[in-house]
Amino acid sequence: MKQHHKIFLGFILGIVFGLFCYYNFPVSEYPALKFFTQTLTLIAGIFLRMIFMVVVPLLVSALVLGVFELGRGRGLGKVARHSMLYTLALSSIAVILAIFMTNFFQPGAGVSVDLKTLSDNASVIKIQASSATVADKVWVQYILDLFTQNPVDSAARAFSGEIISLMVFSLIFGYAMSYVVTDLNHPLIQSLNAIFETSLKVIGFAMKLAPYAIFSLIFNTVYALGAGFLENVLYFTLLVIGCILFHQFVVYAIFLKVFAKINPYQFFYKCREVYLYAFSTASSNATLPIALEAADKVLNLPPKIARFVLTIGASANQNGSALFEGITVLFLAQVFGIQLTIENQIFVVLMAILAGVGTAGVPGGTLPVIAILLTSVGVPAEGIGLILGVDRFLDMCRTTLNVSGDLVVTQLVSSSLTEEELASVSETSE
Repeated sequence: MKQHHKIFLGFILGIVFGLFCYYNFPVSEYPALKFFTQTLTLIAGIFLRMIFMVVVPLLVSALVLGVFELGRGRGLGKVARHSMLYTLALSSIAVILAIFMTNFFQPGAGVSVDLKTLSDNASVIKIQASSATVADKVWVQYILDLFTQNPVDSAARAFSGEIISLMVFSLIFGYAMSYVVTDLNHPLIQSLNAIFETSLKVIGFAMKLAPYAIFSLIFNTVYALGAGFLENVLYFTLLVIGCILFHQFVVYAIFLKVFAKINPYQFFYKCREVYLYAFSTASSNATLPIALEAADKVLNLPPKIARFVLTIGASANQNGSALFEGITVLFLAQVFGIQLTIENQIFVVLMAILAGVGTAGVPGGTLPVIAILLTSVGVPAEGIGLILGVDRFLDMCRTTLNVSGDLVVTQLVSSSLTEEELASVSETSE
């Protein structure tokens, strides 16, 4: 049985057994079940801690390498600049759309979560968030706090509100490195790649536990809350899908029509095979060769531009992931009854945009980023387990949007260049 099938089975079994015990064996009358739920909490805690343990090395290495690649594109001049501008614009729109729609529809509202009831889950993840005091800071101090004095200290306190300064450091370090390191075989590049790949491998190990951890988390949640929470998960799923469709067929369409001056729906139709492959694999990296071939043979885009934009975009242009992260953080805040201030929500927007550069283009690559975002605004990190049962399907959807965004940016950049500039780019690739 495939891993995502096991995860879905764990989700379903957690619901079924959780509801059965909720209605037939209330914990107040059957205290022996307390030991069973504590055992399940242990399994879930190990799974979550295995993910959290590599958040810092994964995020730092991904950000440094991503910005390093962007910096190396200086020789492409206008191509690199336009790529970054379109990427930031589309990512910003995606996150703002996510925040607005989640506030409007309130998919997590109405769940009566007793934090004390779920405290067993919290006890296995010792994380404290200090960013709840963001609103208390004056703007000068807030800007100063973006720049760390000690990256090592910020890494040690990543789950206490220091992660954004660590991300800014990674962006600066990666860009500076692009001036110093010219050889891709440089030991520093190889070391960062090794850290990135090793972190992904650890997450792969953790995902082996995912079916059992998801059963544990869902069982404990449904056993504590009953069937009402399942409606909220459904609303959450529908909201994510709706926002993805809106971003694909409205936002992308407007950009293609206005800036590239082409029929967006003909463009989407030509990319249908790439979308299908992205949806099937849930991996931007795995879809990259297919996207490169489509850009060259189907869309007739300049190969040099396509190679640069699509390769960078596989890790740095993650509209779907940024959108999903924004919705998930606000949804779980609503579930736990946590009111996020305007300052907190702006913080989420900025973090999700920055994190888009450091989101791994592999199945489940958003989980470490969501963990960071949750703890940064004071939402219980164990809440991530509540959406893991539907994450695989939503991962397939958001990966399709990610890959589509890469192709859209490639088209936008190509259309922004004159014939002379296109010829110049082609000559530099010779």
